Amino acid sequence: MAAISAAQVKELRERTGLGMMECKKALVEAEGDVETAISNLRKNSGLKAAKKAGRTAAEGVVRLKVTDDASVGMMVEVNSETDFVARDDGFLAFADRVLDTAFQNGETDIEKLVVDDLEKEREELVQKIGENITARRAVRLEGDVVGGYVHSTNGMGALVALKGGSGELARDLAMHVTAVNPRVATPDDMPEEEVEKEREVIRSQPDMEGKKPEIVEKMMSGRIQKFLKENSLVEQGFVKNPDQAVKDLLKEHGAELVSFVRYEVGEGIQKDETDFASEVAAQLKG
Repeated sequence: MAAISAAQVKELRERTGLGMMECKKALVEAEGDVETAISNLRKNSGLKAAKKAGRTAAEGVVRLKVTDDASVGMMVEVNSETDFVARDDGFLAFADRVLDTAFQNGETDIEKLVVDDLEKEREELVQKIGENITARRAVRLEGDVVGGYVHSTNGMGALVALKGGSGELARDLAMHVTAVNPRVATPDDMPEEEVEKEREVIRSQPDMEGKKPEIVEKMMSGRIQKFLKENSLVEQGFVKNPDQAVKDLLKEHGAELVSFVRYEVGEGIQKDETDFASEVAAQLKG
């Protein structure tokens, strides 16, 4: 068996980012050949990545990009298991490459997006970092004007498409959407089942008890209107000027709202409740 030098281990660590013991083991198996060791590690990375794939990735980042002429915007969510990894330079670089690839190809289907070199990079990153990493979703908007905004934490963002208006207005509205989180664009867009759920909530409120049906209906009508106003983008007070409704801001700039999309990292994902101490103990035993 070839002797493995500290210099060889150092070189493999620098080139792969893996731990010392894993690098030494790979070099022993490759009989001291660094290139063979790298090749073998890459072949095994799919298996290592697959072992991580069942673990919940509910942290991560939102990334977006808009064309220079502000006619097209793309937004993606890329996930990790912990917020610590979500701040890792390697993870952020991968998230940016997912965005760039989606942007260049106009692709929103993740299964078609993260393939070939991008999937290979994902697997190698999983191997290096030791966490499950996934590209979760992507969206593309078109319009006369598209604007985007990502919050400083990278945990949420939005795209807004307008007919008329300006890039600055679209970006301001994307900031509003990110901060206020409207559920629909206009009151008419609210699904009837959501309105009915709200009616049930209102009916069960203490101040409805014992009142005549016509009084209940009148009170309910007012509260439903308030619910629709609070949750509809165009009816909300603009975040930079709450006294001005978004619909009036749009009118002032000769613009119409076409569509909007808001992403928040991990929304809708059932997070695992992990006993950190037990997990560390299990890894030490392994």
